[in-house]
Amino acid sequence: MRLLHNPFRRTGMPDLAGLKQVPVSTDPTEPLTLLRHCPAAAPTPLRENSRLAAALNVGGVFLKDESHRMGLGSFKALGAAYVIAREAAATAGGVERLSNQATAARVLRGRVYTCASAGNHGLSVAAGARIFGAHAVIYLSHTVPEAFERRLRHQGAEIVRVAGDYETSMAAAARDAESNGWTLLSDSSWPEYVDLPARVMEGYLVMGVEVADALSVPPDHVFLQAGVGGMAAATAAMLRKRWGDAPSIIVVEPEAAPALMESIRAGEPVRTRGPKSTMGRLDCKEPSYLALAELARQADYFATIDDAPCGETVELLARHRIATTPSGAAGIAALHHAGAFRDTLDIDERSRILAFITEAPEDLS
Repeated sequence: MRLLHNPFRRTGMPDLAGLKQVPVSTDPTEPLTLLRHCPAAAPTPLRENSRLAAALNVGGVFLKDESHRMGLGSFKALGAAYVIAREAAATAGGVERLSNQATAARVLRGRVYTCASAGNHGLSVAAGARIFGAHAVIYLSHTVPEAFERRLRHQGAEIVRVAGDYETSMAAAARDAESNGWTLLSDSSWPEYVDLPARVMEGYLVMGVEVADALSVPPDHVFLQAGVGGMAAATAAMLRKRWGDAPSIIVVEPEAAPALMESIRAGEPVRTRGPKSTMGRLDCKEPSYLALAELARQADYFATIDDAPCGETVELLARHRIATTPSGAAGIAALHHAGAFRDTLDIDERSRILAFITEAPEDLS
């Protein structure tokens, strides 16, 4: 495990050429309004686990369980599907008009949404497109498991396999979206592409709202796993709005893909290199610019975790009847394997910890 104190906390990173310095929205009104009209929408549970806290030698552990969010098995159900639902409501002339299932099922007919995905984001795009009559074309790196491809096809998505890593599949999706007139709906952002990723992150605010509503006292530490960083940035922004500086926020990445940590170290976005990680949905070698800028303001520390220790945490959680993947367990894994860094992070046997289980096991979701 590696740990980096964030020198840009509160002030943010220096201005980056070509990057719009757009703060992440902390107004959850629109996503919450749309969710109220979704039959599958319901808050996910926040569970205190005293036995796990004892095993980790802390005062309390609160786990936000996103493993069954809206039937898609991941927090990402809140992102792209929200953006598509928002566009459907605008096209239909109001969210109330989508209450008629027949109307909803054809409102975006003829539209094509595309993205690159390591699995879960593509499911959100595919589900949103299917519900509102659009078509989804999802680009997958050769490293994405077949289980995710099957789930995407079940949602009606067309799959394009790309030889190369996640960043290669992202480039292919962006190129084909431009040439075919499709809507690129990425959960990452770069200087020329910020508006839709900002909306995706807006959907993730719902998790922060649900957590803050459920906890009367803020935790001492919040662990947030990150791939390109969208979920971590939106959640951190929402929790800072509700709780201020009270909790210390630690962003956790795979050691094989420390894009956010190394960008913070460099003071600018950098693309990292590394082997394939078992934390497949976090195995992103390049950060989202919007997420990076927000996390530079909001996070206190950036940490990395190796694959093997994270696998040990998955096994620990399983012994406590919590089923997830290495990606879903990465945040709590950093606490599990903090070792000597506990002193740096000011974690002791009295500390109250918040972490997120971001996805279900591939065979259970």
